[in-house]
Amino acid sequence: MEKKYYIPILAILIILLGCKKVNVDCNMNDYPNAPAIEWSTGVNGSGEESHGHQILSCSDGGFLQIGETGFIPNSAKILVVKTDENGSLIWKKEFGDEGNNLGNSVIETPYSYMICGALNENSTVIKLNKLDGSLLFKETTNNGGNDAYEDLILTSTGIVAIGYVNAEDHTNTFYTGGEGYISFLDSNGIKKDGKNINQYVSQAYRIETFNNELYISGLTENANDYGLVKMDSIGNIIWNKKYGGSSADHCFGMDLGVDGSVFLTGHTLSGTENWDTYTIKINSSGSQIWETKAGNPRGFKPKFIHDEAWGVKSTSDGGCIIVAGTGDEYGRYKRRCGSDGDNSNTWHIYLVKFNSIGNIEWQKTYGGGKGIDWAGEAIDLTSDGGVIVALDNGKFGFVKIEPF
Repeated sequence: MEKKYYIPILAILIILLGCKKVNVDCNMNDYPNAPAIEWSTGVNGSGEESHGHQILSCSDGGFLQIGETGFIPNSAKILVVKTDENGSLIWKKEFGDEGNNLGNSVIETPYSYMICGALNENSTVIKLNKLDGSLLFKETTNNGGNDAYEDLILTSTGIVAIGYVNAEDHTNTFYTGGEGYISFLDSNGIKKDGKNINQYVSQAYRIETFNNELYISGLTENANDYGLVKMDSIGNIIWNKKYGGSSADHCFGMDLGVDGSVFLTGHTLSGTENWDTYTIKINSSGSQIWETKAGNPRGFKPKFIHDEAWGVKSTSDGGCIIVAGTGDEYGRYKRRCGSDGDNSNTWHIYLVKFNSIGNIEWQKTYGGGKGIDWAGEAIDLTSDGGVIVALDNGKFGFVKIEPF
């Protein structure tokens, strides 16, 4: 009799111990110092779905997000949404006939917002009045084949915009398989000069300036590595670098620190079981200071989880914060513990704060509830010491995170 009951009791003990181990994994997301959500809201466009690509914390305390409403290549329009500091809608605007139109990024000037992307598969700059979003100008340039501007900055001589030309995959809003390109425009968006930079980046994704020099980041040929180019103000190459490992490394975010250090982020398959976030800090000479990979914050089987980072902001302590989406692309691996009904198939916003030497200070995921997908697409710092996140949940989501 004793032997008869010994095996079930042992089995139960093993199960209990196993559950305890799983609970430890499920608490990987618990950082007591991680900030909470302050508020969240969403704004629909006219299309059946809306998808943001960049978010801006504005000088008036409000927020602006840009992306598309509808689906590429048949029904997408550029969508621009302006809210106040509490996420209440002030105005929204749409641009483009039905088709392949892209809203990629935005910058603020004293009296306007300047956005860039593509209209009818050609590179476009649009300038909008701050108060009501009314059109100040719209300038479209055919730089070659299917082309678009991904990002832009203002300089003393006009506008510098970067992106791609001759896209092979015109339905892909992230990597088109085209050729990297830089354009020099006047203050009205009219092209003065341009240069193919495909030997350095096959898709130029972000541009920043420091001490009158240009930093351009993106994806190298076949999206193999992170690419970074440093130029002078008129486009002469100072140096170019590649970063990454033996497998695919996709770079989508860049920001500069106050000392000119460069932060790059994206996601990698190099030395990982599946896509993990991959963040690098680089000095002004292009030398890597540190690199850190982070992923699977909810403690699932890592080989089934995608952790896809899209944006980074440098912080005053010499570190940075990145935004990503984390979830299961395979649709079948459920969570084994926890009472909130969460599972790997439900995507969450994923934030990671790194300190100045690349160690994780905190990481946290933010979800919309049982069975509701949330994924982080872009990030900006806010004046109160928090962040604003562009949320992908079928519309333009705005998620305000409290100060940290």
